[in-house]
Amino acid sequence: MPRISDADLWIRSYHPAATATTKLVCLPHAGGSASYFFPVSARLSPAVQVLAVQYPGRQDRRGERCIKSIAELADALVPYVLAQADRPLALFGHSMGASLAFELAQRLEDRAVIPLALFVSGRRAPSRHHVETTHQLDDEGLLREMRALGGTHASLLVDDELIRMALPAIRGDYTAAETYRWVPGPPLRTPIHVYTGRSDPRVTLDEASAWREHTTAGFSLTPYSGGHFFLNDHAAQITEAIGRVITAGVSP
Repeated sequence: MPRISDADLWIRSYHPAATATTKLVCLPHAGGSASYFFPVSARLSPAVQVLAVQYPGRQDRRGERCIKSIAELADALVPYVLAQADRPLALFGHSMGASLAFELAQRLEDRAVIPLALFVSGRRAPSRHHVETTHQLDDEGLLREMRALGGTHASLLVDDELIRMALPAIRGDYTAAETYRWVPGPPLRTPIHVYTGRSDPRVTLDEASAWREHTTAGFSLTPYSGGHFFLNDHAAQITEAIGRVITAGVSP
């Protein structure tokens, strides 16, 4: 049986897109996995090659150490994402994944790779800090928070065996998201496109608008109905919007 390479552990491609002119790197939310972006890949392929990131500590990477730092995750991802930069890259992250996408964009720009676009959803701007302690709750408290936010498949939250398997990764992700601190620096040269839920308890419209401060390039903000996982209810619209931005960005 062939050995799975480190690159294949980190980066998943669900649909062939050999003729795609652009690649979209998708970064999941806390407790999420690469498969969350399977529908995005299905909708955008073959025009865009979707590359979904699988963090350590979950599913087929369950035996690996969870990474509890956004900066450490970004550093670990850089070589695998740079290896995909033979075509223009765009980045898409939801919630914790948005913070990670921003940090990854900074590291790519430091290496003279300017992403075509940074798409972020369900996350306040890096410069808008909250004190959050969900990662310090006991297991039942952590599960209550997940149920309140939605977005996690109901079967996971009622199946004791699945919960026991998933909780270390979930707690690790919450730790990474809630202990993240932006280090002030130059704004990105990458355009930022923000999507937010009008009733998201974690992100106000002002906090979503503040992403504008983090780029010298283009900026857009699109609010949708719904809470923290508004993305689930508007997946087709948001995916189509991302596709339009990418297509416009690579048009001659």
